[in-house]
Amino acid sequence: MSKILRNLTFWVVALAIAGYGLAALIGDKAWLDAAPGSADSSIFYQLVVFIKVWFIKLLRLLVAPVVFISLIAGLANIRKATDLHRMGLSTLGYYLLTTAIAASIGLVVVLYIHPWQGGAVIADSELSSLVTDSAAPLRFIDAQNSSLMAIAGQLLERALVNPVTAFMELNVLAIVCNALLIGLLLVWLVPQRNPVFKGIEVVSHGLYKLLGWIIWLMPVGVFAIMFDFSLRMDGGGMVDQLLWFALVVLGATLVHGLIVLPLIAWLFCGVPPWQLLRKAAAPMLLAFSTSSSTATLPVTLKTCQDDLQVSPPVAGFVLPLGATMNMDGTALFEGVAAVFLAYLFGIELSTTAMVAVFVMAMVSSIGAPGMPSGSMSGMQMVLLAVGIPLEAIAILLLVERPLDTFRTAVNVQGDMVGALVVQRVLVRDK
Repeated sequence: MSKILRNLTFWVVALAIAGYGLAALIGDKAWLDAAPGSADSSIFYQLVVFIKVWFIKLLRLLVAPVVFISLIAGLANIRKATDLHRMGLSTLGYYLLTTAIAASIGLVVVLYIHPWQGGAVIADSELSSLVTDSAAPLRFIDAQNSSLMAIAGQLLERALVNPVTAFMELNVLAIVCNALLIGLLLVWLVPQRNPVFKGIEVVSHGLYKLLGWIIWLMPVGVFAIMFDFSLRMDGGGMVDQLLWFALVVLGATLVHGLIVLPLIAWLFCGVPPWQLLRKAAAPMLLAFSTSSSTATLPVTLKTCQDDLQVSPPVAGFVLPLGATMNMDGTALFEGVAAVFLAYLFGIELSTTAMVAVFVMAMVSSIGAPGMPSGSMSGMQMVLLAVGIPLEAIAILLLVERPLDTFRTAVNVQGDMVGALVVQRVLVRDK
């Protein structure tokens, strides 16, 4: 019992349910339009709104720096990869391929399997009324546009902005563009042992630490957001829709982990699926229980070397890089989640816009922290792509942590298959 009470997931789910249920029991829609101090106002609801607003502000505070530093740090890791030539190119090629496959699975799911569309749209109120700031969320993908060239033009227009303006406007696409340009310049022009890269690593670690502190505030923030959502929306069908979403994401994640990755190991490395799953069981179970690919890394290294017969140099290079770059499950989850939330908020997306969303999900998954709920920082970037307010993340948090356990296990499995593939490539080229 004491272990359960110390579990963050337990408190997030418990207080989210409490906020949703309490609003249904004692909530009064008259509170929404009541002036503070009037007869219809509620001190309790004012406190709820205060907590919600400042929790969202804390999330927004980290969007720009986390995205900017994460991508530069990821490019620094790529620098280390390219120094090793064949091993580095093989590793990067494998990671990009499997992430693209995972995103493609998610795209097929949202195009052909979308059971959450069977009910009414949850967000029946105007989108702007749910935004904590006075301005509507910045959208850089026109939801209704079906022209690939038009969307490309919109993306370029939003991307080619100077970094100061991008940070001030929270233009995440421009922040990504600037981070990539600056990171590439650093990789090409600055020696690898330069203190600049050490400084980037320290700043990245500090931001992830701060993000971890905010994550520990999630239960209270989620309670306030769910209370307000339940009060504002006709939320009778929200739980059913959310369960359908969770089942769809779980099914797509299992397809990638039980079919795609074992098939790659079998076709390219000659390791049968049953043998791969049996030998990889220990690190996958640990990743499932900790929701952290970084914390699982020591066990993953030992399993690859002892059970899968991967050489120490290959395992020591591929696996740590994969713990920060190879997030197949994260890319899949973020893309499906963005389309799901767009439906809940009544935002129609063309097929081309959906493809753009999944490209953004792939970009945001690179460099995501290998820690529980670390993908939420990148999720903010994807939500802003279609103009969904960041507080919608609270809806995802009801199911994100349980789903995070499965996708972390798949991420670790993908790292181990990557080590097998890279070793096979190196042996074949000798």
